Formats: sequence, structure tokens, C-alpha cells
Amino acid sequence: MKSLFAALFMFLVASLCLCVRITADSQNPLFNVMNYGAKGDGQSDDSKAFLKVWQDVCGATKGSPILLIPNGKTFLLQPIAFKGACKSATINVQLQGDLVAPQRVNAWKWQDNGRDTWIEFSDISGLVVNGGGKIDGQGASWWKCCSESPTALYFHNCQNLQLSNLTHINSPKNHISINSCSSSHISNLHIFAPEDSPNTDGIDISASSNIIIENLEMKTGDDCIAINTESSFINITDVACGPGHGISIGSLGENGEYAKVEEIHVRNCSFTGTQNGVRIKTWEGGSGYARKITFEDIHLITAKNPVIIDQHYNPRNAARNSTVKVSEITYRRVHGTSAVENAIKLDCGNSIGCTNIVLEDINITSSVPGKNTYASCNNAHGRSSLSTPNISCLYN
Repeated sequence: MKSLFAALFMFLVASLCLCVRITADSQNPLFNVMNYGAKGDGQSDDSKAFLKVWQDVCGATKGSPILLIPNGKTFLLQPIAFKGACKSATINVQLQGDLVAPQRVNAWKWQDNGRDTWIEFSDISGLVVNGGGKIDGQGASWWKCCSESPTALYFHNCQNLQLSNLTHINSPKNHISINSCSSSHISNLHIFAPEDSPNTDGIDISASSNIIIENLEMKTGDDCIAINTESSFINITDVACGPGHGISIGSLGENGEYAKVEEIHVRNCSFTGTQNGVRIKTWEGGSGYARKITFEDIHLITAKNPVIIDQHYNPRNAARNSTVKVSEITYRRVHGTSAVENAIKLDCGNSIGCTNIVLEDINITSSVPGKNTYASCNNAHGRSSLSTPNISCLYN
């Protein structure tokens, strides 16, 4: 009799759990791309299946719909755009499997459609992309042949974006672009490309505000993170960068543009074997401003150009002075080793220069035994304290 009651009790518990599960699913409907004709074999073009499932996900009116890209599958996608506006306040893309781009020789749609992105999300509020999967941009087929290569993952006008727990490798150009987005959170990403791969930035941000970026591992062939014009209130924390070109503000002012960047805070980031550490770069001939920028608790391991302001950035060698105003820049607790002797380089424009530059508690020594480090300045104004190397151009 006791065993009968026990069996009945377990049946009731299982039934209750089943009811709860069904209720939860009905509140947040699940759309599996495999049910829309996707093969997930890494060879078949699954683009049409993804567009079909997106129509239902974006059009769902109940709860927070979930687009499931299942684990253990590899989905080949041609250039594809997921567009809003969607009907639900939150859309969750659960990327558990792998997405792979076509080889360049098979990517004819990029040229024919004038597309400069591989995967694009646009005009979607409350977009959540996570799941532990991988995005492979197959960039090697582009790096040696093409000056204009596509961005792998592009977000445009996506407010309240959450992007997390993904691995992203080998983009043809920058891995992730964030444009015209606000109130977004990017975390726990792993972004990898060979050190000699051209223009493979980790994350590029433009025309965006109120962005939190934290807990990233980035090894790329260009900037780990680049912050471009019209961006403000960006907080970057706990980023391990290297190899790569460091974290850059800019470049700003290309082709004479009026650029503005402000309220940027970079904290507790490490740079290992990078071409630059923390950098501000502006084009000659540009205008606008970069201001209220703080770099603090920066850790350097054999980094080149650990601290650099470059207002003469101009690969095209046009002889024009920059008029982008750089001001209210603070470097605090920047410690570690430099691969070059000129560890601090404040190369400001001849017309306006840099103002209110503050360096506090700086200790950058040479990674080469027997070598010393030094600081150089051009038209930089501000103050320094407790700095190694000594920054003679700033008030102490």
C-alpha cells in the first residue's frame, strides 16, 4: 500500500512539473529553427529557415519569444538581416550551436547586394542574444585579398540590447559593430582572430550611449574595442586584451568630420603584448571633441605604446593640423611593463593641443632588462603625480 501511495505521489509531482513547464513555455513561446527546415549540417544553406523562424519570433504577441539555435548543430548562413520592429518587448535568441559564414568564393551575395555585414540585427528593442554558442566568420578567405570586407555581427538601433556568453572567431573585418544603440549590456564574450589578421576589431561602437561592457577575453588583429563618434557614457570593465591594438577612442575626425565622444570610463583592463594600451587618436583636419575620459587600474604586460594620444593620425599623409579638442583625460593607476622606451606619448595637435590631462600613480617600466622608459609630449597641458617615467611637460 505504501508503495502505491509513493507511486501516486511521484505521478502527481511529475504532472505538476509538466504543467509548470507547459505554462512557462506558453508564456515564453519557443521557436526551434530545426522545425523550420534548417539542416544544421554546416554544408546546407540554412538562411531561408532562419528568416522563416524570425518572422514568427518577431511577430509573436505573447510573453518573450525564444529563438532556439540548438546545441550540437552548425548552421551555414549567407548574409542575413533580422529586422524589427517586433511585437514583444523582449526577444531572446538562444544561440547554443554554431553559426558559420560561407567562404569568400561562395559569398557572391555580399557583392551583388552591396552588403557589408554578414549577420545584422536592426530596429529591435529588448533583444537578448546569448546561449554559449560560437560565431565563425571564416575571415581567412578575406584577409589577404580584399580591402573591403564585411563585418560579422552588426547591431543597429537596438535599444536595451543584451549580448553575452558567446565565442566569436575569425571575422572578415570587425567582429561586432554597435551602432545607434543605447542602454545595452555586453558581457562574457570570447573574441579571437590571428594577430596578423587585418582590421579584425573586437567591438566597434558608434553613435551609441549608456553601454556597459564587462568580462571579455579578446585576442585580435586590431583594436580590442574602438569607440567612435557620437558615443557617450560607455563603461568598460575587466577586459583582457592581447594580442591586438588595445582600447582606442577613435579614430575621430576622418575626412574633416565633426566628431564627439565623452564620458568614457575604462577600468581594470589588461593589455598583453598589444601594439597599444589605452589610446586616443584623431585625424588631422577633423573637428569636434573627445572629453571626460578616464582610464584607471590598467595592467600592462610588454605592451607597446602603453599610454598614447595621437592627434596626428593620418595614414594618407595629408599635411593638416587636427582641430579635434582633447580635454579632461585622466589616467590613474596604470602599472606594468612597456616593450618600447617611449612608454607615455602625448602627441597633441599644434593648433589647440590637449588640456586638463591628468596622470596619477603611473608606474611603467621597461620589459627589456637594462632599459629605461620615458615620456614625450607635444602641446599637452595638465598635471601628473607619482609617475614613472617622469612627465616633465605636465605640472607636478
